[in-house]
Amino acid sequence: MRTAAVSEEVERELDGALAEALPMLSYRLCYAEFALKLDGGEADMTFARAASHSLVAHLAGCTHVVAFAATLGVGLDRLIARYSRLSPTRALCLQAIGAERIEAVCEAFETDIRYASFGGRIHTRFSPGYGDLPLTFQREIFRVLDCPRRIGLTLNESLLMSPSKSVTALIGIE
Repeated sequence: MRTAAVSEEVERELDGALAEALPMLSYRLCYAEFALKLDGGEADMTFARAASHSLVAHLAGCTHVVAFAATLGVGLDRLIARYSRLSPTRALCLQAIGAERIEAVCEAFETDIRYASFGGRIHTRFSPGYGDLPLTFQREIFRVLDCPRRIGLTLNESLLMSPSKSVTALIGIE
């Protein structure tokens, strides 16, 4: 009986967080496609070169790469910050909603790229910080996409993105 009461309470909290979060989301995405050449342990993507064996292995067989950045906007960050002081439970729910929403945006974009490649095979996204691709590679993606101007996404000196519910990644196209 106690389990059902906890479940109902959690469900109410999630429903409330979702109702509050959805109007605060501002989905934004920018991208560009580049020719790709793989040479040993290095990927030349025209806009930058990356020395990364794991990226090269992931992009094997690809001739192009799409660099993209996506964000949910600052509204959710502000809501999370407010609830971090008022209700840690609500803040946690909002964090989870943000994580799910940015993942859904990335998955939808991958689907769009799959259809736009006219049947060409695409490889799943690969983000800076995965494998041996340094997190510092985000700077190259930000530079080429002009993220601050195009979607309001910034990168600080510690390589943290703002808004926090944001992603940068590469998608290979065969």
